[in-house]
Amino acid sequence: MSIYSLEAGKKILSDKGFEVKDPWDIVDGFENLISNFCGSKYAVALDSCTNALFLSLKYKNINSTIIEIPSKTYLSVPQTILWSGNMPTFKDFDWSGFYRLGNTNIYDSAGRVAKNMFIQNSLMCLSFHLRKNIPIGKGGMILTDDLDTYNWMYKAVYEGRDRRQNHNDIDNLELLGWNMYMTPEQASYGIVLFDNYIKKGFFEDCTSSNKYKDLSKFLIFSESNIGNYL
Repeated sequence: MSIYSLEAGKKILSDKGFEVKDPWDIVDGFENLISNFCGSKYAVALDSCTNALFLSLKYKNINSTIIEIPSKTYLSVPQTILWSGNMPTFKDFDWSGFYRLGNTNIYDSAGRVAKNMFIQNSLMCLSFHLRKNIPIGKGGMILTDDLDTYNWMYKAVYEGRDRRQNHNDIDNLELLGWNMYMTPEQASYGIVLFDNYIKKGFFEDCTSSNKYKDLSKFLIFSESNIGNYL
């Protein structure tokens, strides 16, 4: 059985007591495994940590705000802040695994997946990039302890609809969403990787400030250029 197949993830979930009746149950199962491990009540899988940060900013209705981030971080973070209608500002400080976006309750946790790491009343954004702890290749997840947040994110990542709804069966939408969902195939592979990660039992941060260049020195992020995007 290929580790990339739906059957691989289905078998692990079945062994853990999850009932899998259709492919989307595999995505549900992956979300449950991660949320239970990290200590959050809910989790929503999507296609990247970058989009997890973007949706978190949108959900909290944060706009026209100066958001302080570490100067040494991944390129997409200040870009996402800009495209959400906010202003990134850089500060030189050390971090490992995760950090907070300014004074928000949103955390970029692209470099950490650890037992009971969830911070209460927060939105923690995970990454499943190729160089992360669970290297699906591309993917992410939003951890939350709030049901309303979960319900919004659940539909927001899939064009404003339930992931099990066929678009031809929908007459109207209550939410204007995005195309950012995680496929069952990606989730299945994530389940296999996560199962191996748990068995390893060594949960080390895979990113930190010393692995990135200083973005404050990039001309595109200078104050004169940033103004063009707002």
